[in-house]
Amino acid sequence: MLRLSLTFEELPILSLRTGTEVAITKQPIINPDNLKIEGFFVQDLYDKKSNLVLLIQDIREFLPNGLAINDHEVLCSPLELHRHRDIIDNNISLINKSVITISKKRLGKLSDYAVDDNSFYVQKLYINQSILKNLTGSNLILDRTQIVDITSKNIIVKDIEATVPAGSPQLA
Repeated sequence: MLRLSLTFEELPILSLRTGTEVAITKQPIINPDNLKIEGFFVQDLYDKKSNLVLLIQDIREFLPNGLAINDHEVLCSPLELHRHRDIIDNNISLINKSVITISKKRLGKLSDYAVDDNSFYVQKLYINQSILKNLTGSNLILDRTQIVDITSKNIIVKDIEATVPAGSPQLA
């Protein structure tokens, strides 16, 4: 099932061993190479440390009101995660990044994204366009297959071709 990125913010993390809330999610850790959420920065409710990490493989289940983990012990310091060092140090955030095409046409800013809650890959991008570009006020939605590159400032996507649905009147 696809979930919007906002549903991952401030989620309670529940320990199955103690049956209590042990932490709260703060920000996803996104791998810019494949757009996979590798984990979350969390705030520990025991020590009030806000820079602990919960890796995706340590999540047992999505509950209606949060995430379930085996125990508080799976939360770790970012310094312990040598394999994820580059991803944690980059700490990219997709929200509010400019979205441009290969031909340098600006499409707008990323307002949200949808994540598959089984694989944790970003699947859809929701882009707010300027009022002049979009008089209806709706978002432009792009699939992950249209993404070419992610830089520190921009998300670069394939050029979008305007298509006219079959049977619609043609303007001269």
